[in-house]
Amino acid sequence: MPRATTSSPRARHPLAVKVPEITLIFWVLKLLTTGMGEAMSDFMGQHSVPIAGAVGVLGLAFALWLQLRTPVYKAAIYWFAVMMVAVFGTMIADGIRDGAGLPYAVTTPMFAIIVAATFWFWYRKEGTLSIHSINTRRREKFYWAAVLGTFALGTAAGDLTAYSLNLGFWESAILFAAVFAVPAVGWLRFNLNPIVAFWFAYVVTRPLGASFADGFSKPTNGGLGWGDGAVSGLALVAFIALVTYVAVTKRDVQPGGHAHHPHLPHPHMDRPATPQVAEN
Repeated sequence: MPRATTSSPRARHPLAVKVPEITLIFWVLKLLTTGMGEAMSDFMGQHSVPIAGAVGVLGLAFALWLQLRTPVYKAAIYWFAVMMVAVFGTMIADGIRDGAGLPYAVTTPMFAIIVAATFWFWYRKEGTLSIHSINTRRREKFYWAAVLGTFALGTAAGDLTAYSLNLGFWESAILFAAVFAVPAVGWLRFNLNPIVAFWFAYVVTRPLGASFADGFSKPTNGGLGWGDGAVSGLALVAFIALVTYVAVTKRDVQPGGHAHHPHLPHPHMDRPATPQVAEN
């Protein structure tokens, strides 16, 4: 029996899939945004906390407004939204840590619970967590809520290992690189569900990229001391170049809008008894 719902028709109206295809360049851009978000947030916070807060909040609101009102996937708009989520997610994690005085050992599991709750509620409402099913307004909102949660979680987890556990930035980067390889090996060799593998890897890219960024920018914990401003600038140049490339070539547009990549299976984890919402 179909689930009753009180959502508006607009929230359930079918859209083109508004996320990119999962290719190597997707992960490169994701890592760039994580490192850039970490460095930019720290750089702005060191100069003016009020200005940093305004940029983070207003920038995120503007980026998500653009993304949600765009009817199809646009690389520049999508990755701008990811970049602002990276900046804002870092600010949230660091702000709770500094403002409330909560240790990373507390904030990391706290954000993990928030992310798990987001996934649970999303799956309960939609019956799928597949990135290839982001084709209604409501699913798109669930997706961005999950993305924001994973950035905050990754920031806290990276700082937990680098600072609280005294591993340092480069040791933390090696640790998270090894963890990042787990879902890839699990999917390639042990038939790990690709949706589980994707979100596992997506979460881990945040502390991985941030650890590398801090390793280059910070003068402590084994860092090279290049400065947050310099690392932000270098990452931004590379980011703009790659986004321009995919925007022009459209190499990351999902085939046919709703089709799956022929070499990367992405089952939807659907509940058989529950029909999908507006998927054509």
